[in-house]
Amino acid sequence: MSSRLNNDKWQTAQTHNSHIWFDKSLISKVEQNWFHPEHWQKLGAVTGESKGRYTTYFVRTEGVNNQAVDMVLRHYYRGGLISKLSKRSFIFTGLHKARAYQELLMLSQMRELELPVPRPIAAQVIKNKPWSCQNDILIELIDGAQDLFHFLTKQELTDTLWQQVGKTIKQFHQHGVFHSDLNIHNILMDQNEKIWLIDFDRCHFKSPDSSWQQANLDRLLRSLNKEKTLNPDFHFNQANWQQLLAGYQS
Repeated sequence: MSSRLNNDKWQTAQTHNSHIWFDKSLISKVEQNWFHPEHWQKLGAVTGESKGRYTTYFVRTEGVNNQAVDMVLRHYYRGGLISKLSKRSFIFTGLHKARAYQELLMLSQMRELELPVPRPIAAQVIKNKPWSCQNDILIELIDGAQDLFHFLTKQELTDTLWQQVGKTIKQFHQHGVFHSDLNIHNILMDQNEKIWLIDFDRCHFKSPDSSWQQANLDRLLRSLNKEKTLNPDFHFNQANWQQLLAGYQS
């Protein structure tokens, strides 16, 4: 896979301290304030929010040919003890190594492979000091989708859909996509019961190999078992997992 975005598709915009990449087939321009939720709040263009450890914003703008573009605005945050010192600053090792750029590139490449991931729209890297930067990304909002965690807190998934989850993960593995955080929160199902994967921060392509592929599946199983332990009404059991594996192995 290429280590750079396709310049025929992606436009760049630059200020004194920020660098932005955006899909010019979708939107004609992107400014730095697009990555601030306050900008969209002032315009009355925030269509929703998702609250976890941090808030993710759903926003709408007008794109090319006056088409509405629904987007998810996400900031990148640090985890662990170091987040106590700085939540949003990352070590800067180059624009094309920054996390927002890498995820934008990863999503773009997976879309070319026709894998079910949201369309990347824009990303920004702000260089605060010679050694630090902040990252932001705008991706497509998948219409009518919800993560399987919230779905399973309310109702069961059919055997056919568990199998479809397994088949979808297998698709990614066949193309060498290593998802560094494959958990039940990062698997979506839309209103047509299509399965999607999201959140490809720190993910990359690897040569297909059963060891890391199994580790991916093990991580997902731990996620499911954890949620079941925390919530006895969470609709998951070992028979469901066997259905997922049947889909993966089909």
